[in-house]
Amino acid sequence: MERSVDRAALGAFLRARREALQPEDVGLRRGPRRRTPGLRREEVAELCDMSSDYFARLERGDGPQPSQPMAAAVARGLRLTPDERDHLFLLCGHRTPRRRLRSEHINPGLMRVLDRLRDTPAQVMGPLGETLVQTPPAVALLGEQTRYSGEARSAPYRWFTDPAERGRYLPDDHERNGRVNVTLLRAAATREGPRSQAAHLVQSLLHSSAEFASLWDQQEVGLHWNDAKRFVHPEVGRIDLFCQNLLDPDQSQSLLIFTATPGTESHDKLALLNVLGTDSLSVPGS
Repeated sequence: MERSVDRAALGAFLRARREALQPEDVGLRRGPRRRTPGLRREEVAELCDMSSDYFARLERGDGPQPSQPMAAAVARGLRLTPDERDHLFLLCGHRTPRRRLRSEHINPGLMRVLDRLRDTPAQVMGPLGETLVQTPPAVALLGEQTRYSGEARSAPYRWFTDPAERGRYLPDDHERNGRVNVTLLRAAATREGPRSQAAHLVQSLLHSSAEFASLWDQQEVGLHWNDAKRFVHPEVGRIDLFCQNLLDPDQSQSLLIFTATPGTESHDKLALLNVLGTDSLSVPGS
């Protein structure tokens, strides 16, 4: 049963969390004229992907009741811990988040690391290959991956159902990439059980992809991604990178960080992609 929103308590909680966050905590520069304790409202609004007026009304206690997705966005933007996130949901008049929303709430520690990687391709992945957040250079490298909905949010699902998903990977790696996607999805389905989202994805792929069904029948387990990644980018061509993986076992999330060996052609191309990612932020409406 849903509760009523406690606007006064919600406003006080949001204000306290905003004032407790420092610009450095979210990858922002403090600047010489900053007088506001913590972050400005417009900075928090941008982190939460909402208008500054909407956030200001919530903080004043005269805003509308936030939906569950909006509450989840606020929890992520304010870098809340899981306990703080659950408290926020209750203040918003909702029960604590469903399992799906819980699994998408990024650990504040991972977010703090990501905030300091604004000039590096990096992204946080969910347990089924969902891209939860990307830095601008990661968008330049891999495309905008947070825009998908439904089953297509899962990278293994897109690999077998959307031919465009393979376009940025070296063709010589496609066969192994497909096998790794299958073994990772098999591990998730086994771990989470027959009624899980992972099991649902398996059944959907068995009906929609002959390639997936063939690989599934091989019963292969234990394959993992190589640290070396070979991409074919539409603007800079082939680029060879290393992928470091920082795992948060409590949330079943991982932070992927892509780097190149200094002095190589790929390092120069990566620097160009970083410029492209930064430029995309300055385009109105992007």
